[in-house]
Amino acid sequence: MRILVTNDDGIYSPGLWALAEAASRFGEVFVAAPDTEQSATGHAITIAHPVRAYPHPAPLSTPQFPAYRVRGTPADCVALGLHLFGGADLVLSGVNLGSNLGHEIWHSGTVAAAKQGRLFGLSAAAFSVRLNGEAPDFQALRPWLLRTLETLLRLERPFLVNVNFPLRPKGFLWTRQSVRAYEGVVVPGEDPMGRPFYWFAAKPRAEAEEGTDRWAVDQGFIAATPLRLDLTDEARLQPVLADD
Repeated sequence: MRILVTNDDGIYSPGLWALAEAASRFGEVFVAAPDTEQSATGHAITIAHPVRAYPHPAPLSTPQFPAYRVRGTPADCVALGLHLFGGADLVLSGVNLGSNLGHEIWHSGTVAAAKQGRLFGLSAAAFSVRLNGEAPDFQALRPWLLRTLETLLRLERPFLVNVNFPLRPKGFLWTRQSVRAYEGVVVPGEDPMGRPFYWFAAKPRAEAEEGTDRWAVDQGFIAATPLRLDLTDEARLQPVLADD
């Protein structure tokens, strides 16, 4: 199996190389990742200028996978990586330093990279780990990462799955996406030059429902959520078509 590994945290992220090392148990690994952090870029692609890529050595602490650092978005990295390495069977994105749960998948560059792989007709998965003020211990997470990859590779292909880890997992659950309402929060501030700036944030109006990705991670479980590319609201579409 040929496996393309990417992320949105950038080529220097330890989560990228932890995922690449785990993936190497299942096939031939290639890496194409952004040269700088691209968090929350969603599924943006570069069209206003050329995208450049440079060979990049893997850290000495990991196996030496063929790798490129790309001046582009996570979606760019997948498209260019598949071109540079002559295709792949599987696209893996992550492990992101921070969760991609519920509504966060809409703007996640990590999930977008996996979606780009699925748009190319490939199986793909995104991996993220929640942060609670401490750095993830990828050595401790490695057995869970391997078990999760084994589970995904038993699925009917092609698939698209979003996976989120707690810092210390106690099990694995299949979940649905947490969908809940949020209140937008704008927090004003002032820089040392007296110029105003604003932090944008959001707070939930309700707790996560049981069986959702956010609920599972809150309970200490790995949350694996199958996704699809078709966003059509069938329940709303069918009555409209019937009326016509």
